[in-house]
This record gives sequence, structure tokens and C-alpha cells, in this order.
Amino acid sequence: MKAPPFAYVRARELPAVFALLDRHGDTARILAGGQSLMPMLNMRVTQPGVTIDITRLPGLAGIELKNGNIHIGALATHAAIGASPVIRQHLPLLADAAAHIAHPAIRNRGTFGGSLALADPAAEWPACCVALDAQLVLASSAGTRRIAARDFFQGLYTTALQSHEVLSEVVIPVPAAGTRHAFIELARRRGDYAIVGVAALARSQQGKLCQLRLAYLGAGETPVLAEKTSQAFDLIDTFEKALTQAQSTLASELAPAADLYHSAATKLHLARVITARALKQLVQLAQPAA
Repeated sequence: MKAPPFAYVRARELPAVFALLDRHGDTARILAGGQSLMPMLNMRVTQPGVTIDITRLPGLAGIELKNGNIHIGALATHAAIGASPVIRQHLPLLADAAAHIAHPAIRNRGTFGGSLALADPAAEWPACCVALDAQLVLASSAGTRRIAARDFFQGLYTTALQSHEVLSEVVIPVPAAGTRHAFIELARRRGDYAIVGVAALARSQQGKLCQLRLAYLGAGETPVLAEKTSQAFDLIDTFEKALTQAQSTLASELAPAADLYHSAATKLHLARVITARALKQLVQLAQPAA
């Protein structure tokens, strides 16, 4: 199929983007990496009046550490995040997750902000941002506002981003010293959409996991922060008992939808499997070296 006719504007600065968004409202679409928008145009899933190309806007692709936070520009590519020494040192969860995103050609073009704004519940970055307690910066002609990642994702492909706003950057606090991470994803083939996945963070005190955060992808209409499941490791002393309780509690927090290949029950079973794998990995990482 061919894309429907639409106007195209390559913006050179943010004020021009804001002016176009204010003028066109819901009929405008932002083009960043284009790895999701272009297929949607070709399949006529979306039919914009105007497409605003922001790929050449200056200052939106940086990755830097400032005042204990990592600032990631919305135009930073998946590949750039995966290769960044700053990310590898301070947010290794993102570095590990980047390798699971599609294929190299897509990672070289697709952008961090584009993935977050699309809000695909099977995507890696939304779950990682929820796990890391990220703040998303939304810019418009009226200024900027910040919103927590867990509040940004509101439903299937639905976010708190308003029609006159642009996602400009993401601010992620550097995790406390001693924080361990695990990212596990199951897919039919490497690079396919995830069946289910988990982004996990925790600290270890006296051999026990604490401050556990488990964020799931492919397990609901949005990324799911499984707080009740995480609390099992604060309330139960032994790992095996806590794991059993956590796996049992998952059913009350996850609501995976069936797809062409997997039933909802299968996805919930797989979520329990990867939860065990992630938690065992966190425990192993927390053990002192021999």
C-alpha cells in the first residue's frame, strides 16, 4: 500500500515545531526515526494532515550526566544508547535492553523519544523507564512540564502527550550504589516483538533483595510496575518462599492479551518464568565475588 497524501515540513528549530502543532493540532504527526510512523503511513493506520520532521533539530540527541541524573535527548537512537559509555556505567539496564530492540538497521534509525511516544506495550524502553522512575520532559510553546513515566503511559498506544507538545528529553536518576539490574525478554525469534519481558532493579542487604522494582512489557495495555509482587521480597525472609509468593501474586497485577500465537494464560506463565530468572540473576549479582 501507499501512504495517503499529506504535507511534509522539515523543522529547523523547536519554535517552528510548536507553531505547526498549535496550527494543525491532532492532524499533525511528528517524524523522528520513522521506524514506526512510516509503516503506519503505508498501511494507512494513520492519515495526518501534516508530518513534521524533527530529525535535524539541534540539541535533542545528547546523552549526558548532570547533577546525578542522566539526560537522554528524544532523538538519541537505540544504537547510540546501547553504545554509550555513560549509559553503560550509570544505567546498564538500558544498555542491556537496547540489544533486544528489533535489528541493527532499526536500532540505527529508531529513536528513544519515538518509541516512548508511540507507547507500544511490547516495547523495551517504556518498561525500562517505568522501572527506573524516569521523568519525561514535554515541551510546547507554553514551556515545559515533567511527568513520571508510570503516569505518562495511559493505555494502548495512548500517552499523556498532548497534541501541541513534543517529547524533548528523558531525565533518569542514577540508581543508588549497589543497585543490580536484570533485563529478560522472550520472543519467537531474536528481534521479533516481545511475547513478554521484565526490567528488574534491586539492592541487596545481608543477602536479601530489597527495594525491588519489576516492570513488565507485553503484559498489559501499558508497562506494568508490579508493586505487590515486588513487596514479597521485603516481607518474606527466604528467597524461595518469596519467589513462590511473587509468582503467585503476578496474576493479580498482569493482564496480558492473547495474540495470534500465545494465549493470555501462556503469557502469564512465561511472565512467571522470566520473573524467576530475573530474580535469581539479581541474587547472583549481589553475591560477593569468591
